[in-house]
Amino acid sequence: MEKGVKIDEAKGKLGVMLVGLGAVATTVVAGVELVRKGLAKPIGSLTQLGTIRLGKRTENRVPKIREFVPLADLNDIVFAAWDIFADNAYEAAMTAGVLQPSDIEKVRPELESVKPMKAVFDKYYVKRLEGSHVKQGKNKMELAELLMKDIAQFKAEHKLERIVIVWCASTEIYEQHHPAYDSLDAFEKAMVENHIAIAPSMIYAYAAIKSGVPFANGAPNVTIDIPAMLELAKQHNVPISGKDFKSGQTFMKTLIAPGLKAKQLGVSGWFSTNILGNRDGEVLDDPESFKSKEVSKLSVLDTIFQPELNPDLYANVYHKVRINYYPPRGDNKESWDNIDIFGWLGYPMQIKINFLCRDSILAAPIVLDLALFMDLAQRANMKGIQEWLSFFYKSPMTLPGLYPEHDVFIQLMKLKNTLRFLRGEDLITHLGLEYYD
Repeated sequence: MEKGVKIDEAKGKLGVMLVGLGAVATTVVAGVELVRKGLAKPIGSLTQLGTIRLGKRTENRVPKIREFVPLADLNDIVFAAWDIFADNAYEAAMTAGVLQPSDIEKVRPELESVKPMKAVFDKYYVKRLEGSHVKQGKNKMELAELLMKDIAQFKAEHKLERIVIVWCASTEIYEQHHPAYDSLDAFEKAMVENHIAIAPSMIYAYAAIKSGVPFANGAPNVTIDIPAMLELAKQHNVPISGKDFKSGQTFMKTLIAPGLKAKQLGVSGWFSTNILGNRDGEVLDDPESFKSKEVSKLSVLDTIFQPELNPDLYANVYHKVRINYYPPRGDNKESWDNIDIFGWLGYPMQIKINFLCRDSILAAPIVLDLALFMDLAQRANMKGIQEWLSFFYKSPMTLPGLYPEHDVFIQLMKLKNTLRFLRGEDLITHLGLEYYD
């Protein structure tokens, strides 16, 4: 095996540009600022707290991930954002109500300095929101050019070495495949023609990739998961990843389902419902936006259970997902899962899971980790789809014809083995026979 990959140093400042300055984005920015000041710990962040085993177990080499691979330092991050509302990050954080006001006040000056740029927005794609802080252009290509100017200006103004863009905005309506997505030429023609098939998220992704900036998609929108974007990313040597942050209920599914499969226990039904009161919940109250989320959430079980290989256990799983907008809960989502399982001789049993989670508290470290890992990928010249980052997504992108891996334990092994490969360390298979020779 080739011993390691050349990775450029993480020197200078890294710009992290967030599309959407709502609950998730403000929780990320405030959290990083609190951690930088030594006022909080980055709990939930693989890049900050995770470790990686190297070599044999007997060697006791277990460094922190951030000490093993050259990640950008938290002190070198500069934030920027786009949003359809003009509120700065302090005002937006107070409105979102995720963090305690006492925590937000500790980093008030830093948050107030993050003033969102005007966003690209189309109500057709997010019907429950009204945006007043919005860019105007004669067509979608001109809007992309305005975003590219924002990126260049941000880089120059803060003397940044590198930039990463992460989509933290709302879920767009479900999109069927359109011929405009089939090639870069067709896509660019559709942008100039202001075609309805080109969603705002695609305009951001196009602007990012054309600017040589890695793009991570935290929503279930199709966005970069189309041939035109893969072609563009390859052309500009840019890493892309997505889609849809795996934070709460789906994370639990990717924990529980592999265990049931490992024990060869059958599943006849899996009913999942949620109540959520933040802006994301309001957007998902629209059936067309919910469809995007539903497709993302439903895709998980099939690829874990592989019913075509295990028909006796999983051929007839009834899987239903519901999200209900319930304003009193705010960002504190509650999910219920009822799992009807069966064991020896087909005797039925049940599992009930009630997860009272904080949506943005779970999503914030994902945003940070993706920003740092995508920057690492760029410096390691890893262009195109970053499947090794599947760990962070509900609906991981893969090459066409390749099914995604949803088992969270396999995803983590894939991620860590990628890091070992980059640094020229032996990949770990967990075979372990060498200890008993």
